[in-house]
Amino acid sequence: MTELLVVLVLAFAAIAASTVLGPRLGVASPLLLVAIGVGASFLPVFAGIEIEPEWILAGVLPPLLYSSAVSMPAMNFRREFGAISGLSVALVVASSLVLGVFFTLVVPDLGFAWGVALGAIISPTDAVATSIVKQTSVSKRVVAMLEGESLLNDATALVLLRTAIVATAASFSFWGAVGTFAYSVVVAAIIGILVGWGNLVVRKRVTDPTVNTVISFVVPFVAAVPAELLGASGLVAAVVAGLVTGIRAPRYLSAQNRLSDSQNWRTVELVLEGAVFLTMGVQISSIVANVERDHAGVGPAVLIAAGALLLTIVVRAAYVAPLLWWLSTLRNRNAKMQDRLLEMHEKMSTPEGAEQMFGEANGRRRRASDNQIERLGRRIVQSLADITYFRNAPLGWRDGTAVVWAGMRGAVTVAAAQTLPEDTPQRSVLVLIAFAVAVMSLLVQGGTIGPLLRAVAPKVDQTAIDEQTNAERTRLMQLMRTSAEAVPPAPPVEQSIKGFVSAKEHELAVIGAQRAALLEARDHGTFDADVLAYALQILDASQIALELRGGPKG
Repeated sequence: MTELLVVLVLAFAAIAASTVLGPRLGVASPLLLVAIGVGASFLPVFAGIEIEPEWILAGVLPPLLYSSAVSMPAMNFRREFGAISGLSVALVVASSLVLGVFFTLVVPDLGFAWGVALGAIISPTDAVATSIVKQTSVSKRVVAMLEGESLLNDATALVLLRTAIVATAASFSFWGAVGTFAYSVVVAAIIGILVGWGNLVVRKRVTDPTVNTVISFVVPFVAAVPAELLGASGLVAAVVAGLVTGIRAPRYLSAQNRLSDSQNWRTVELVLEGAVFLTMGVQISSIVANVERDHAGVGPAVLIAAGALLLTIVVRAAYVAPLLWWLSTLRNRNAKMQDRLLEMHEKMSTPEGAEQMFGEANGRRRRASDNQIERLGRRIVQSLADITYFRNAPLGWRDGTAVVWAGMRGAVTVAAAQTLPEDTPQRSVLVLIAFAVAVMSLLVQGGTIGPLLRAVAPKVDQTAIDEQTNAERTRLMQLMRTSAEAVPPAPPVEQSIKGFVSAKEHELAVIGAQRAALLEARDHGTFDADVLAYALQILDASQIALELRGGPKG
């Protein structure tokens, strides 16, 4: 028991130290943690240690993906969903099949199905890339793509892994596999939506921020466990629950509850991510020992892993190049619609014009309801905002380089490899190959992505960026002033408790109106996500400070 406590204390200290020292040394903290874990694996206390992979896949990934989904800007996720779905589904499938052929050729007596299984294990990228990329001047669109990809590709890979293992049996059916995949995603999405809504409904009634946060810790598991029991993807369910929570939380949860959530979940993310990379390194000695026990060569496995890593990069580059072309074509096509949308938006300002626009858009002659006209107006505003978003951030070869090189493999690859059945041909070698790919990916790509992106990044006109940001903030401040002016003025302040409470309630009403206006602007996508998030944080801080002044909460 004492040894376990010592190990836990040292692990927490290592996570904290690597997080602080990594940026100062110019090294990503996950790399330091893997190195610390590898060094620790040679200590007697860690001899032959094997981490149960289900602890990572079922115990660590759901909360990590849920937390990332909650903090993901919903509008950016929607706008980049075409690219995200391609990277997290189509690319994973393509990489798995190509790697399956490669492993079939280079690993004796493996077979194509087992090769695809190993390819599915290696295909998903690790979310650590996003934190590194954010430190460079890369486009926010690239960050959104990488964040979205890391939310969904693990689920795709694990579903494909199960399918490939089933394919080793003679009863395998291609269309059956497609149906299984569709069932896994659809059922998981439905469960995630229900859990996300239920989570907000329940927590809205819990005023204690500490209790509220504790309840939030169980949400990813409430989504993931039933999905897995129904044969669906627990990770997709956790992600969808997180997206629903992130979008609707400002309208359901108090500012204090959301602040408590944010602070505590950041701590949870830091500990869980650090623990995953530490355990990844700690397992190296036992993985190598298993290969040597099976009389297989470590050297050939490492060479195969190097070839597999190179192949994943090539396949990713071959996919990203046409993806960027398609996004550019789509951007140009949508830009041609701008004048027409502006005309429609202008006509929507009058009741007669709105009725005419609804009839043209829907081919109906009967009178439209107010809700239908409002929805049409919202779609027009959103479409105009999307066109502006894509026009202001075109993607070029530098962005493609970032997307390709940021596709690192990590701890999920190691954990998934260890879920291979015991009767898998040359199982220990396959696990070592997966581990070597993950480590080399983190070392090669993770160790060079920062300098690479800084080298290829174009010269930034900081003055133009500052002017654009200031203009954005000016528009935002004008929106907040307008929404505040819509609140009925406060009565004359009395020098009494009643007057204090009245003034406080008025200030809270103003904050509520401003938040509602900002959230509506967020849903329309008419402001930069980061600028808008900052404004919402300022409002939350103002509300919390106001509520702490004393008296009943408004």
